Amino acid sequence: MFQIVVIDDDRSVQILLKRMLEKQGYEVIAASNGSEGIAKVLACQPALIICDWIMPGLNGLEVCHHIKTDPNLSTTFFILLTSLDSVADRVKGLDAGADDFITKPIEQNELQARVRAGLRLHQLSRDLQSQKLLLETEMAEAAEYVRSLLPLPMSELLTINYRFIPSRQLGGDCFDYYWLDPDYMAIYLLDTAGHGLKATLPSISVLNLLRSRALKSLNYYQPSEVLKALNDTFQMNYQNDKYFTIWYGVYNRIKRQLIYASAGHPPAILVSGKSVNVTEVKQLRTPGMPVGMFPEAKYIDGFCNIEECSTLYIFSDGVYEITKSDGTLWSLDAFIQMLVELQHRSQSQLDEVLNYLTNLNSKEAFDDDLSILQIKFD
Repeated sequence: MFQIVVIDDDRSVQILLKRMLEKQGYEVIAASNGSEGIAKVLACQPALIICDWIMPGLNGLEVCHHIKTDPNLSTTFFILLTSLDSVADRVKGLDAGADDFITKPIEQNELQARVRAGLRLHQLSRDLQSQKLLLETEMAEAAEYVRSLLPLPMSELLTINYRFIPSRQLGGDCFDYYWLDPDYMAIYLLDTAGHGLKATLPSISVLNLLRSRALKSLNYYQPSEVLKALNDTFQMNYQNDKYFTIWYGVYNRIKRQLIYASAGHPPAILVSGKSVNVTEVKQLRTPGMPVGMFPEAKYIDGFCNIEECSTLYIFSDGVYEITKSDGTLWSLDAFIQMLVELQHRSQSQLDEVLNYLTNLNSKEAFDDDLSILQIKFD
């Protein structure tokens, strides 16, 4: 049974509305002023409220505003009872949050029809709210599953840490690192176009494919061949028009050599040097279209020797495509400069990076997924 709260300082109107509504099978709770009405509404959280506009103390607009700002009452339907009939008055009521109006003197058929309509909308809102809560729960579980697939930080032979912040519960960024054999480590980070589940699924597919080495004839030590195989496997025509960028590298810890290839991805940044005065910065990137765009895309390898005291950063474009408070877009060059400054200044560079980006961002959440890997070779 639906509960309805009637708020009116006129006792006769209370009695009239209570009788009309109870005849329709509703449970009716009456209040004689705004403060009493708010207290009863908070206590029972009714489906619908009928409130007089003109009352001593809190008037109907003030009661409506108070009710509508309470998230626990977001689905409660609010009807203002009024003798005011001008457009300007109705605009005031709507601005306060009223959902409907009933004009005095009260006509029984109109009252019943507006109450039925209001209760239908209340029930629809409740159903939508329940579905939204269910969906959010499922998305949170999916996000937790994605996080469970990511590798653990590493501290033996190499030191690898990361920060991963999807712009929503689910994002299109994904990364992994693992030993191909005792001397060679594969490292990659990919960024699927878009957000949400449609972007997450291709990322997980790539991660599982590479981690399981499901493509048996593929040379996983040759980054350009890996990207070509991914391009052959994940063409847009068969992946809901989704493509992704990726940086893939293989590190030989004995020779301290890195071979890498990229497909439309931001360059990895290699910062080397024992002090600020002798710091060297290299951008590791090779030409290549994003995976999935063109069937005949070509990919090539790049090579790099890793000097002592070197740190490699691999990231998605979300770490530097940030809108600042003045409306301008931050840049890759500014991001690289920040990495250089932090190289010798801080022992917790990734936390410093994240704090800086959070303060730099002009919005409550990042517009794009943010992922960054840090590999310290010594």
